[in-house]
Amino acid sequence: MSTAAAARVADGLGPLPEWDLTHLYPAMEAPAFAEDLARAEAECKAFAEAYRGKLDAIARGPEASVALGAAVERYEAIEDLLGRLMSYASLVYAGDTTDPKCAKFYGDTQERLTAASSELLFFTLELNRIDDAVIAAATASGPLARYRPWIEDIRKDKPYQLEDKIEQLFHEKSVTGRAAWNRLFDETIASLRFSVEGEELAIEPTLNKLQEPDEAVRKAAAEALAKVFRDNLRIFTLVTNTLGKDKEISDRWRGFEDVADSRHLANRVEREVVDALVRAVRDAYPRLSHRYYALKAKWFGKEKLDHWDRNAPLPQVETRAIGWDEARDTVLGAYAAFSPRMADIARRFFDERWIDAPVRPGKAPGAFAHPTVPSAHPYVLLNYQGKPRDVMTLAHELGHGVHQVLAAPNGALMAPTPLTLAETASVFGEMLTFRRLLAETHDPRQRKAMLAAKVEDMLNTVVRQIAFYSFERKVHTERRAGELTGDRLCELWLSVQEESLGPAIRLGPGYETFWAYIPHFVHSPFYVYAYAFGDCLVNSLYGVYEKAEAGFVDKYFALLSAGGTKHHSELLAPFGLDARDPAFWQIGLSMIEGLIDDLAAMEGA
Repeated sequence: MSTAAAARVADGLGPLPEWDLTHLYPAMEAPAFAEDLARAEAECKAFAEAYRGKLDAIARGPEASVALGAAVERYEAIEDLLGRLMSYASLVYAGDTTDPKCAKFYGDTQERLTAASSELLFFTLELNRIDDAVIAAATASGPLARYRPWIEDIRKDKPYQLEDKIEQLFHEKSVTGRAAWNRLFDETIASLRFSVEGEELAIEPTLNKLQEPDEAVRKAAAEALAKVFRDNLRIFTLVTNTLGKDKEISDRWRGFEDVADSRHLANRVEREVVDALVRAVRDAYPRLSHRYYALKAKWFGKEKLDHWDRNAPLPQVETRAIGWDEARDTVLGAYAAFSPRMADIARRFFDERWIDAPVRPGKAPGAFAHPTVPSAHPYVLLNYQGKPRDVMTLAHELGHGVHQVLAAPNGALMAPTPLTLAETASVFGEMLTFRRLLAETHDPRQRKAMLAAKVEDMLNTVVRQIAFYSFERKVHTERRAGELTGDRLCELWLSVQEESLGPAIRLGPGYETFWAYIPHFVHSPFYVYAYAFGDCLVNSLYGVYEKAEAGFVDKYFALLSAGGTKHHSELLAPFGLDARDPAFWQIGLSMIEGLIDDLAAMEGA
C-alpha cells in the first residue's frame, strides 16, 4: 500500500485502490514497451509505403471493397497499437505529473508517436478525395461495408481539410505547440501549493475544503486559492492567450466561421442544436440557479451567500466521511437495480484494479475515465476523499467506463463516442445512484440535504457549464482582435458568473481568478457544453425510464454499444427523443426545476 493509500485508511475511508497499469505494459523501462514502440514506427512507415498515393486507384479497381477493407483494417490495427502506447504514457504521467522521470517518459513517447503517426495522415485525406459515387459503391457490400459509418463520418471533415504537407506540419508542430502548453498547464497546476490554516495542500484537497461544514475553513480555502491563482496569473494568462491564438490560426486555415464550429464538427452536432441548448439554459437561469441560491441563502440565514458557500453542505445536517467499501457497494447496488449486466461490467473496475482512487502529491486533479484502446480496457482516475459528491463522481466515471467497455467491440476507429453522447452513461449512472440513495433515506433533514446536493450537482453540470461555454466564446472572440490581459480575462469570468449564479451569490475579491484552474479551457476548448447536453439528455431519458417503457434497458444498452457508429438523432429516436426539437431541452430543465420545487416545499424540514 502506498503512503497516500495508507493515509486514506487513517482517515477512515478504508483501503483505496491504485490502478494496475501492467495490463498495458509492465513498466516504463519494460522491453515490451520499447518493442511495441519500435514496431509502431515500422508499421506506420510500411503502411505509408504500401498505400500512399494509391487509394483512388484501388477504389476504382476490381474487388475494391476487399482491397480497401484490408487497408482500413490494417490502419485500425496500427491505431490500436499507437493508442495503447500513448494511453500507457498518459496514465503514468497522470499518476504523478511532477515526477521528472514520468514527465520525460510521457514527452518522449508523445514525440515519437507524433512523428510515427504523421506517416498515416495521408490515409484519411486520400479516402476523402475519392469520388462520392466510387466510395459509396465500395462501401455498399463486402469487407469495407463494416467501416461505412467511419468513412461517412470522416468525410464530414472533408471541407476543412488542407493539403497533405500542411496537415503534416500542423500534426508534427502540435508537440511543441498545443501539447506543450497543455503540459505546462498540467505541471503548473499539480505543483501549486495552497496554505490553508497552517496546512500546505495541493489543489484537490484545497478545493475539497470548499465543501467543509465549517465556514471558516471554506473561506480560508477560497482565499488560499485566490492568492495562488493571482500569484500565477501571468502563466495562466499566457497559456490562455497562446492556445487561443493557436486555435484561431487553425480555424482560419481550415475555414471555420464560428469560434466553436470545430468543436461542433468533432462532436457531430449541429450549431443550431447547441445554440438552442444555450438559449434554453440561459433563459432558465432565474428559475434554476437564481431561485435555488436564494433559497440556500435563506437556509443559511443570510441575504447573500459568499462564493465559498455555493457548494457548502446544508447547516444542521450531519455529515460524515463515506468509506470506499460503502461507496463501491452503493454504486454497484444502484447499477444492479437497473441492470445486473451493468453492475457486472462496473464490478470489474474494482476487482481487476482499473481504478486509481487516492489523493497523491503530483497526481492529476479531478477525475476521468480513460478508454485506452479496444484491445485493452478503460481506467478510472479519482481523487477520493469521502464526500457524498465523491460517491457521485465514482458513479459518473464508472458510467463512462461501462460505456467504453460496451463500445469497444466497434474497434479503434468506431468505438469513440462524440462528446454530446459521451456524457450519457456517466450522468445516467449518477442519476441511478442518487435515486437509490434518496429512496433509502427517510429522515426529512437528510432527504433535504440529498435533494439540495443533487440540485447543486445539476446546476454545476448544466448552468455552470453553459456559463463556462459563454466565457470561452467571449475569450476566443476577443482573442481574434489581440491578446487579453489577465485582468480582462477576470472581467469576462465575473460577467458570466454574475449572470449565471444570480444576485444571491456574492462574488467577493479573489473569485475573479477562478477561471485559471479549469482544465477543459486548456485541453478541450468548448468541451463544456457536452455536460449540459448530457445532463438534459439523461433527464429526458430518465423520464422515459420512469414510465417503465418496455424494452428500455435493451434500447439503452444498444445506445451505449453503438459507440461512434450513429448520429445522436438516430440513437435517440427509439426513445421518442429529438435534440433538434427546441422543446427537448425544456424536458431536462423542468426536472431540475421540479427538484427545486420539492426543496421549496420542504423549507421547514
